Formats: sequence, C-alpha cells, structure tokens
Amino acid sequence: MRRFVQLYAALDRTGSTSAKRDAIAAYLHDAPPADAAWAVYVLGGGKLRRLASVTELRQATGEASGYPDWLIEESYAHVGDLAEAIALLLPPGQPTDDAPLHVWMEHRLPGLARLDPAGRVAQLTAWWQALPADEVYLLNKLITGALRVGVSQRLVVQALALWSQLPTDLIAHRLSGEWTPDATSLAALAQPAEDDAHREHRPYPFFLASPLEAPVDSLGERGGWLAEWKWDGIRAQLMRRGGEARLWSRGEERLDGRFPEIEQAACALPAGCVLDGEILAWDADAAAPRPFTALQKRIGKLKPGAKLLAETPVRFMAYDLLELDGLDLREVPLRERRDQLAALFEGMPPTLLLSPAADTGDWETLAQLREQSRERRTEGLMLKRLDSPYRVGRKRGDWWKWKVDPYTLDAVLIYAQSGHGRRAGLFTDYTFGVWDRGHLVPVAKAYSGLDDAEIARLDAWIRAHTLERFGPVRSVEAEHVFELAYEAIQRSSRHKSGVAVRFPRILRWRTDLSIRDADRLEDLKRMAEG
Repeated sequence: MRRFVQLYAALDRTGSTSAKRDAIAAYLHDAPPADAAWAVYVLGGGKLRRLASVTELRQATGEASGYPDWLIEESYAHVGDLAEAIALLLPPGQPTDDAPLHVWMEHRLPGLARLDPAGRVAQLTAWWQALPADEVYLLNKLITGALRVGVSQRLVVQALALWSQLPTDLIAHRLSGEWTPDATSLAALAQPAEDDAHREHRPYPFFLASPLEAPVDSLGERGGWLAEWKWDGIRAQLMRRGGEARLWSRGEERLDGRFPEIEQAACALPAGCVLDGEILAWDADAAAPRPFTALQKRIGKLKPGAKLLAETPVRFMAYDLLELDGLDLREVPLRERRDQLAALFEGMPPTLLLSPAADTGDWETLAQLREQSRERRTEGLMLKRLDSPYRVGRKRGDWWKWKVDPYTLDAVLIYAQSGHGRRAGLFTDYTFGVWDRGHLVPVAKAYSGLDDAEIARLDAWIRAHTLERFGPVRSVEAEHVFELAYEAIQRSSRHKSGVAVRFPRILRWRTDLSIRDADRLEDLKRMAEG
C-alpha cells in the first residue's frame, strides 16, 4: 500500500490539475496492475462502505494509545476528521507490513467486516502497530468509507488516457457502469479502440448541463436552441440491448428491478436502443410529475410490491436518443437525434413519454414561460444547442439549465456544530428556526453560503454565546437572522416542525432584521400544502 500512500500525498500537495494527472499516470505505469486497478476505482469515486463503527474505532484508539475517551473525543472535535485524529493520537508504529493495495482491498478489509466487534477492535490495533502514521491515516479513511482524494473522475479519465494513449471519451465510456477493479479490467481499458467486446453492457457517459448565469439572450438566436422543461426526477439511461432492458442512473448504478414498469415498457423499443431521460413519479390524473419526494419511496426498494407500484407509479421521460439500431448517435447533431426520437416514440406505451419542446418565438416569451415552471411541477428550463453533439461530462456552451429562482425564508440561528476537513475547529454547520406560537422551532440545516470572514466572525460569536452543549452541538442565544434559499417544501412527519425544505443554503446574513422578523411556521405549512 506504500506506493498508493505516496500517490495520495503527491495529489494532496499540489493544486495543479496537470501535475495530478501526471502523478496518477506515472503511478499506473509503475504499480502492479492489480494495485493500479484499485487505485483507479478509489480515485474515481468508487463506493467504499464503512467497515467499523465509530465506537469500535474509538475503543481501538483507546487501547492502542492509552488515552481516555474524553481526550479522544476532544481531539476528534478539534481535528474534525476521525481518521486523522486517530493517526495523530497513536504512538509511532513499527513499519513491518508492506502488503500491496489489492491485498488490503480484496482480502484484509473484507475480512475485517466479517469479524465481531471485539475482533475488529483487536485487528485494528494490530494493523496500526505495524504501519507508519501516513499509512494508518489512509487505512482509516478506507475503513470509514470516507476517502476523498481531491481529484475528479474526469481527471482520472485524463490520466488513464495519458497512460493508455487512447481518447478520453473512449476511456470514459469504458469506465461507465459496473467496472470491476482487477488487473483484467484494467488491461481491457487500454485495449485498442476497435477491441470493445463489452460495450453492450455499459451506459454512455452522461452529458451534463451548466447553470445559466448570463442573460438568456446572450446565447444568440432563439432558433438555434431547443428549450424543454427541466424535470425533477432521477437522470437515467434506458437501454434495450441484447434482448434485455436496463436502467442506469447518472451515478452509474444499475436500477434494474426498482422500476419494473419502465423495464417492461422498454420491450417496445427496438434492439440496440439507448435513451437519455428522467424517471419521474407520476400523477396520472393531472398528467404531470409528482414531487421528487414521492419518487424517494421507490428509490430504496429493490423489488417494489404491488401496493407501492400502485401508490407511486412512475414514467420515463425521454429527451435524447444516444443509440439506435446499435449505432452510436452521440456525434449526430441534436436536431437530428431529436427528430429520430420523436419518430421512435410514435405508438410507445404510456409509461414511456417524450419530453415536449417548449416552443416559443423569442427569448422574452420563453422567459415568461419559465415563470410557469412550478405550476408545471418542473425546476425551470433546459436550453440545448440544436447543432450540438452529445458530449461527455460537463462541457460548457451547448447545454444550459435555466432554473427558476429559489424560495426564500428568514430564520434564526439556534444551533451550531463544528465542521470537518478544511473547516475543522470552526462552527460551520448551522440549524435555523422559525416562530411557532412564541417559540423557535428548527426548520432547516445549512452548511454553505457564508464567506471565510463571516464564518470566522460567526464562530467567535457562537463560542461567546453558547447556552448548552449536546455532544458536538451547541445551542446559542437567539440573536441572528439569516435569509435561506431552498428549492421545495413539503409536509413531513419525520421533522419536529412538520415540514421539510429541500436543498437549504444561506443567501445572506440579515443584520438588518430582528429575530421577531423571522418567518412563521404556519406560513411555511401553508406553502407546503401548495
């Protein structure tokens, strides 16, 4: 694992994208293929599950270091990262273990998960004693499932392209879907472009839109753009290949079995067909999508029962055609892909829908139409250049998301908690409340929106005006009002306030307002009723 630890340190030391790319490519060239495959998986954001509980990690730390629980807890609170705090607290080990990365990932870590709690504590202390501090830190990150390397998947693709001397788009496609981290899969990544035997099992890399921040008329002539509604669902590709229907999420997760009505409807598609679109919870009476929260009831069910299928029906809203008759259409201009998609959807079952174009004559009329987004249960508009190919990742210029302005509320800061990572030791996680019959009731948590100077100022105030402590959380005097933005609100029996807001974030610190100016819960409940 030593070589991977050195790569991690090199990536952490530099902010240069090209230097990170070159470091990864050099590692791929020098490392054993089995190790390199796992490095690609981890660096590319592969999922790592937690293998030991926080309680077990703290117990093992106490046994290995001799420090009391309170000191371990205070160290964790100060550092803000449990893996790092443990590495700093442990006495220097005797570096005697030089097992390669793939041995850890394929044998040792899975073996840890199979032990009972006492066995895990004993195994952790034994490993820590045989590793230097930097390897202890990385091992702890792997065990907690919290390894963040500071490189994007796109950068990993670029490094693989440099190492293999193949086009980045081809590498991105080969990495899509269920990529197995082993030497055979790594070798397949570097095969010549024409040798692509496993193509039919993979989705295409998704093309991602960028937020539109400039005036919409800066895009040029309205006639050069397709406008369609921005749906609030699960982005997915629906594939009909090899006699099978498959659903892949944007996170490259197989959704097979979770939405059987869509898979069944996909049998109407021709062989060798791939659609890009959105899975939506559907209100058949209104012929419109339901809120995303309704869809969440389906996401976690691998095999939904008849009752859930009836209560929360879904539709697949298709807005692009990536493959037809086995031919890759991504380089075909959008206007042609769209025409072929419309022709394909004549006579399709009602579970498969064609995303309608928002036809308007000019930008001004389109802006007026955008104001109807919430009435139509959408998030705004998508603007796509009609001459554009279907690109890989987030490439600015061809696809824009023009979302409606968020809802806002004024709320009072009532709780604060220390952040993690770069913000460890600072109070940066905030809970806000609104008024309910003379009392402040928590309604939202927010972690972003303040600049560094505001964070430092608020941190000092929180420390001086703490009322109570509940572990890492502090209640504070009700004095400061903040304007929060959020995307949606709904009733919720799981929240003390009875409502839940979606994607809350801080817009500004309202120093001009008294806490009595904060919003009322009854008003939020009325909004949640729609």
